[in-house]
Order: sequence, then C-alpha cells, then structure tokens
Amino acid sequence: MVKPSSDRPRPAKGKSRPQRKGHAKPSFKQTSSKPFKKRRPGPKDASGRPPKPRSTPPAETLQEERPDLVYGRHSVEAAIANERPINRLWVNARLVFDARFRPLILDAKANGAVVDEVNTQRLNQLTQGANHQGIVAQIASHSYIELDDLVAKAKAACRQPVIVAADSITDPHNLGAIIRTAEALGAQGVVIPQRRAVGITPTVAKVAAGALETLPVARVINLGRALEQLKDAGFWVYGTAAEAGQAVHTTQFDRPIVLAIGAEGPGLSLSIQNLCDVLVSVPLAGKTPSLNASVATGMVLYEIYRQRWLEKLPTINLGGDQNHTV
Repeated sequence: MVKPSSDRPRPAKGKSRPQRKGHAKPSFKQTSSKPFKKRRPGPKDASGRPPKPRSTPPAETLQEERPDLVYGRHSVEAAIANERPINRLWVNARLVFDARFRPLILDAKANGAVVDEVNTQRLNQLTQGANHQGIVAQIASHSYIELDDLVAKAKAACRQPVIVAADSITDPHNLGAIIRTAEALGAQGVVIPQRRAVGITPTVAKVAAGALETLPVARVINLGRALEQLKDAGFWVYGTAAEAGQAVHTTQFDRPIVLAIGAEGPGLSLSIQNLCDVLVSVPLAGKTPSLNASVATGMVLYEIYRQRWLEKLPTINLGGDQNHTV
C-alpha cells in the first residue's frame, strides 16, 4: 500500500528545517541534558546593591583567646621576674640573640621551660594577630584571689586602702589599662564580675604591662553583693557618673575607698549606682560627652593620690596665721 505524500516539501539532506513562526531561534548551544535554570538574585542591602564581602569571619567562628598565654616583652619579663611557672616559650628566631630578649630566654631555660624558635607567622597564629613583639609564653592560668583575702591584704597594706570595682567592662584593652593605672597609682586590688564582663585574658595581661604580677584581682559572682561585703568591711563606695554627682576635685577621699567604674557608654548600672555612697564626675570642657573608662579611672585615682600626697607633706610655721606646705 502506497502512503499519500504530503503537500509540504521536505528539506534537503544536510539542511535544517525552517523555523516555525512565533518561535525565536536559540542563541546558545545546549551542552547539558538538564533544563536551563535562571540564577536567583542574591541578597541586597538597603541601597539595592549586593552586600560587600566580609573582611573578617563571623563572631561565632572566631576563636577565644587562650588564657594560658602571655605575650609581649614586658608581660613575659614580669611573669619571669615574679617566678610564674612558664611551660613553654615561643620566640622569633631573629630575636634569639637580641640583647633585649636574651635574658628572658636564658631565665626561662633555667626554670625548665621549653624554648621554641619560630617565625612570625606562628606567633601570629598563637596570638590571633595581636602585637606579640616577637615573644609568647605559656604559663598557668591567672589565679584570682578570694574577696575576703583581698580585703585582708588591702587593709594590711595601708590605713586607707583603695580597691577598684569594674562593672561590666567587656573590652580587654580597657580592663588592662585600668589594672595598669590602678597599680601605678597605688591601689590595693581590683574586683571584676564573672558574667557580662571580660576576665584576665592575654590581651588584658599585655595591656597591663606586668601590673597583674603585683596587683591582686578578685572575680566575684555578683558585683552588688561584693560591694555590700566591702561596705560591711568599712569601705565607702564612690561611683563615677558622667552627669550626676559632685565634681571629683571637690570630693574628699579620706577613708577606705572602693572606686566603682562603669563601661564606656552605658556607665554604671542602676543597681550598682544605688549601692554607691557618693557619685563623682569629671568636669569636661569640650563637646565630648564622656570619657573612656580607663581614662576616667586614671583621673579619679590621681585625685585620690594627690590628696593623700598633700597630706603627707610637712608644713612649716611662717608666723602669724599662715602655714606653708613644702
């Protein structure tokens, strides 16, 4: 049986069929058997532009500082001088015979520490890129003192001791600077809370520049209860406030003192302010509304030191009703 032929002419061999009307000819060759999918648009910011790539990993992927490390020449030197047990010492190979580092290396070796000569990349890895100055030491974790022991030690040191209470300081650079300033100006100790505040980390020890080796630090569960305990022991609590309170240079610091310092920005919490016997402020002449926590600590501590220094100066009688301080 012969099939009837179609009226439409068939295309010649080797030639493509004519395109149907209404269908566009594809401008690409399909190299895969899977159907082509359009790419979904990525996230955009408020301006409609793609967000910039992260320059640092997200916070949850960052590693915490190792509490058993100290770095920097002054911090390591202070740890060795105060006979802190050093298990290991990493030093840049270029500094092994440097006159500034050679005594530290020899002392660490004499005390049984393992000394490793490493490159800068290894030191950066240990300190997470901090300013290590070419030397890192592994020591025992910082040992906090009990609050009762701190009070007894402070009272034994002088008649009117000074203790700094840091409320919610989360920046390790601020806490390290507060500890360094407190030790330099004659304070007897520092109290910090366990929660919502930074502890003694390698960064704190580095910024403190050796002050942690001589200034005791107590870490308490509840700072408010610690202040009540200090008040029962005869201390007066002076809190810093940016706007409220009397000017620091008009305040008499003539008794055992706890200086309560709040974090930069929020300042002292309301519960801690309610426990203060006196609120003091540093008068400012510029447009900056507040000071850095460590700077405010230094200014108040210096006023305390200045008043007590003046009390120790002898006076001579010049005749009449006037005395002269020498």
